[in-house]
Formats: sequence, structure tokens, C-alpha cells
Amino acid sequence: MAADAHAMTGDVRDTRDEHVPGNVLVSIGALLLGMLLAALDQTIVSTALPTIVSDLGGLEHLSWVVTAYLLASTAATPLWGKLGDQYGRKRLFQIAIVIFLVGSALCGAAQNMPQLIAFRALQGLGGGGLMVLSMAIVGDLVPPRERGRYQGLFGAVFGATSVLGPLLGGVFTEHLSWRWVFYVNLPVGVVALAVIAAVLRIPRKATRHVIDYLGTFLIASVATCLVLVASLGGTTWGWGSPQIVGLAVLGVVLGVCFVGVERRAVEPVLPLKLFRVRTFALSAVISFVVGFAMFGAMTYLPTFLQVVQGVSPTMSGVHMLPMVFGLLLSSTASGQVVSRTGRWKVFPIAGTAVTTIGLLLLHQLDEGSSTWVMSSCFFVFGLGLGLVMQVLVLIVQNAVAYEDLGVATSGATFFRSIGASFGVAIFGTVFTNRLGDKLADAFAGAPLPGGVTVDGLEADPRDIANLPAALRPAALHAYASSITDVFLYAAPVALLGFVLAWFLKEDRLRASVTAPDVTETLASNPVERSSYDEVCRALSVLGTREGRREIYRTITERAGYDLLPGASWLLLRINKYGSVEPGSLAAGSSVPLDVVIAAARQVEERRLAVRSGVDLVLTAEGVVVAERLAAAREASLAELLGDWWGVDRPTDLVQLVGELNAELCGSDREQPQNAGGGARLR
Repeated sequence: MAADAHAMTGDVRDTRDEHVPGNVLVSIGALLLGMLLAALDQTIVSTALPTIVSDLGGLEHLSWVVTAYLLASTAATPLWGKLGDQYGRKRLFQIAIVIFLVGSALCGAAQNMPQLIAFRALQGLGGGGLMVLSMAIVGDLVPPRERGRYQGLFGAVFGATSVLGPLLGGVFTEHLSWRWVFYVNLPVGVVALAVIAAVLRIPRKATRHVIDYLGTFLIASVATCLVLVASLGGTTWGWGSPQIVGLAVLGVVLGVCFVGVERRAVEPVLPLKLFRVRTFALSAVISFVVGFAMFGAMTYLPTFLQVVQGVSPTMSGVHMLPMVFGLLLSSTASGQVVSRTGRWKVFPIAGTAVTTIGLLLLHQLDEGSSTWVMSSCFFVFGLGLGLVMQVLVLIVQNAVAYEDLGVATSGATFFRSIGASFGVAIFGTVFTNRLGDKLADAFAGAPLPGGVTVDGLEADPRDIANLPAALRPAALHAYASSITDVFLYAAPVALLGFVLAWFLKEDRLRASVTAPDVTETLASNPVERSSYDEVCRALSVLGTREGRREIYRTITERAGYDLLPGASWLLLRINKYGSVEPGSLAAGSSVPLDVVIAAARQVEERRLAVRSGVDLVLTAEGVVVAERLAAAREASLAELLGDWWGVDRPTDLVQLVGELNAELCGSDREQPQNAGGGARLR
């Protein structure tokens, strides 16, 4: 499972760079492009939004450019995962790319805000498939012990797009057109589509599912109704209007129907039994709060920077970087600390507290705030979000039974996605209401130059440039205070998360619970992996970390021998292949030749192996030692699974432990081929 190069005789070398077939690497590159498209579209649009609104109009609908994508990708996620299992992931991945590219082209060609919102929903539908299927296909292409590092590449893509997205959005908007924010997907997507069609070969393993179409439709409908109430109430329609009341009642009725359907569903999209686990229920609410604050702020901060501060779209992306760096820094650090110490409760408490403070600091910003002050506020806000985001996924994984592990993980990120949709919608409602009132107050009785009206200033911030110099400060202050008031309204929501975090029960962490990857931390839509896939990822991460700590030394001690770690490594390979020639074995692996020779000398001296020509074969005693070493490693793996490895342990876990243990004892790429009487390595 872990790397084969360990401190065999004091010479440490890492074999995680073992050769992977070229077509697999090319396929993974194409999958990374697909993931890049979906991840980039979550962040690239924010810095272009002020320009889009100025061009198409409809500032009051700005939030729906983000919300439509979030809702569509969230609702589609579980369907893509199960349909991929059932009908083949390659075909579904290609369909997802095509849907995404069609949506991107239509978004770039949109002539008004309703068109853009509709096309963003189509784009989100494809984006959800790109996210889910790209990570699932990695599991089809590479063996369990290598999945951790390849899934780490997808996490790196997320981290990079978090930084590059706002910058690229600004660059395209400023130097080309906001439409290129969407058109840029087309060449990248076409390359990914061509490579996938040409080289991707996935073993066909159809898994039958009873897909919960009705549950998926109902939960998406409930979320849409409630987000519509949040975004249209008090703006397009009054809070007491028949339309808003009707939407609210419809949302409640659909919610009741959803509960009834999920109770009877064979494979529910969100099992209701999870809410009987207190940690999951509390984490779901806190995840909602985190999504609410994070995406709400990320949507409206570029508007503050471009309209109020007067910075260019590109520079607004640069100004956002302290928030992203704070988020990445604290999320990485908190996840590592928790998985190594087993103590986690302090992080959701501290994270929600710092997020609340960050929102209050953002509320203090105005048109006169310096770059240093804004950067500090952004950094604190990002720091708070990062402290809590990684840990929420980790503690949910720790709290549920094995069979619920996959759906609990996606459930935690599902509520963050719904929170994000609500956050963007409610921030938009507050901003629109406050802006209309403040502009009306600022220019009440004041004569405006020809062609400029209060309604015009509210719909298009570019009209501020047409005001006389004496009137511009009032308009800028109206915009500034309207946006920063949003953060004041969000602070009590974050404070609720802080209060709820105190009620989390700090259970001891299972050894197999490791820091989640960045895709589970930053993805705006749910991460959908099976329980088996989650454990596989966790054990591969643990194996890599343990490999650096000389796992062969550990299993040798556990088996009760005083052999060199290199000797244990060699015995396991002789046992797997029947016979090996040490020089050829060294050539086929990354273990240094001198380490292999020293190991061969020791096993011969102790009569654990003897020569047969140039090959080494095990003696009867050597077979016993090798079997005990293999059993020691298998026991170590089982120990990592904790209470999942009970009397009624799942069959797929037994299979996983067997696979990983077999890989430790010898890689397929080392396997000897007998030629001319001697074992030779491919």
C-alpha cells in the first residue's frame, strides 16, 4: 500500500514515483482538465459579475447567476454518481462534458439576465457530473494504494482554481470580455473530450442501483422554493404577497413529501437516519452556516472592490487572495493537526468564532478603507472559514457507521451547498433592499443631471461616473454601506454556528479517519463517493504517511523478528513470486541495489532463503517468516479500521484489506517473468 522505499539500511528512497502506464497518465490528465472546468467555474465568475450586471442589467438578479449553478450542480450530484455506476462512467463523463460545454457556450452568448441564469443552471448540471465522475474514474484506473496521491492532484486543482479563478475572471473581463469567462471552457473541454474518447479505458463493472429520482427531484424543488422566497421576497414581490406565501407553502408541502419518500426509498439520496446521529445533525447546520457566509461574501466582495474602491476587475481578484490564502492555510493546518492528535472540538468553535469576527470586520469597511485594512479583514474571514471546513467533514466521517460513510460525507457538503445558495440569495436581497433605500435617501430632493436617475444608479453602477463630482461620494457611500450591511446581517448566522459547535461531542477519532482532501473542503457541490471509496482513500493516505515512517520496520517488530526492514521487504516478494533474482528485483523497483544485496545476504545467512541458480527461493522456515510478516501487516491495516472491523465486518472491507496487503507484498509492475530459467522483472 505504501511506498516500498523505506529506511532499509538507513538509505531512504520513496517509490511513490513507480511507473504508471502512459495511457493512464494521459487519461488522468484529461480527468484533471474536466475537474478544472468545474472547479474554475465556481470562482471565475465572481469578479466578472459587476461587469455582467452593468452590461445585461438586472442587479437585483445578480445572486442568481451564482445560485442557479449551485442548485443545479448540487441536485445532480447523486444522480451522476449512481448513473455512472450503472451505465458506465466513461459515457456519462463524456455526456457531462458536452452538457457543460453547451451551457458555457450559451452563457457566453446570453443577451439578458434571465437567459444567463437559465444557461448557468444547464452548466451546473454538467459541472456536477464532472466533479463526481472524474474522481470516481480515478478509482477505476489506479490500485488502492495509489489513489491517495492521484486524488491529491484533484485537490491541488481545487486549491489552484481558488487562487486563479478570481484573477482569471478579472483578466478576461478587463482585457477581452466577460463572455470569455465562459468561452474559455470550450477549448479546454474539447481537448478533454477528445483525449477521454481516444485513450480512456475503464473496466466495465456495472452496479445496479435503485436510483432515488423522486427524492432527488423533491429535495431540489424544496431548496429552489426556499431560495426563491429568500431572493424575491421584499424585492420583486412583497413578503406578504400571494406569490411569496405560495412559494413558502409549496416548499413546506414538498419538504413533507420528501420526508415520506425518503423513509421508503431503497437507496435514499439523504438517509433520514443520519439525523439521529447528533454529530451529523449539528455538523449539517454548521456546514450550512459556513456555506452561507463563504459564498455570500465571495459573491459580493468583488462588487464592493470594483464599484466602491474603483479597482479594476483584475485587481479585485488580487485583493481577494488574502481570503483564499487564509482559508487554504487554516484548512490544511487544522486537518493535519486533527488527524495527528485526534482532538478536534476546538476547531469548529474557533472557526465559527473567527468567521463571526471576520464578518463584523468586513462590516466596518467603507469607501475610504486602505488596501492593508481590507486585506487584513479578508484574511481573518478566510482563516475562520478554513478552521471549520476541513474538520466538519472529518468529524462526520468519524461519527457514522461504515455503511453510511459515503452518504454522510456527501450529506455534510450537501448542506454547505444549500447554505451557499441561501447565502448568495439572502445577501442579494439585503443588498438590493438597502441600496434602493440608501440611494433614495442620499438624493432625496437633490437635482440629478439629465439621464441619471436613482433607479438607473441602482440598476447600473456605471452611472455613478455620470454624476457631478460633488454627488459621487454619496452614491459610493450608499453602495459601500449596502454591501457591508450584508455582512452585519450574516454575523448572527455565523454566531449560531458558534453556539451549536459547543454542543458537538468530541468522540475519539478512528485511526482510519484522515484529513479530507481539498475537493471535500472547497467543492461547492457535494462530494459523492461510496463508503468503500472513502475508506480506500483514507487508508492510502495513511499508508503513504506510514511509509515515510518505515512501515517495514514496524511490521518486522510486530511479527517478532529482528530482521533488516529490507530483508522483510525481500521475503515478502520472494513469497509472492516464488523466486526472485536480487539484482533484477532492484532494477524493477526504486530500492537501491546495495540495500537489496544486504537484505539477500541476511536472509541467506539465516537460512530463510537459498539459491536456486541465480534466484532466491524460500526455505520452509522462510515461508513461515514471510507469512507472519504478511499477517502482521494485515493486522495493522485491520487495526486502522477500528470499530468498522467488527464481527459483522463488510465483505468489501475484507477485500480492500486483502488487496492492500497483497500490494505491499509485491507490485504487479515488479512481477518476475521466467526467461531462460531465471526470474526477470518487467
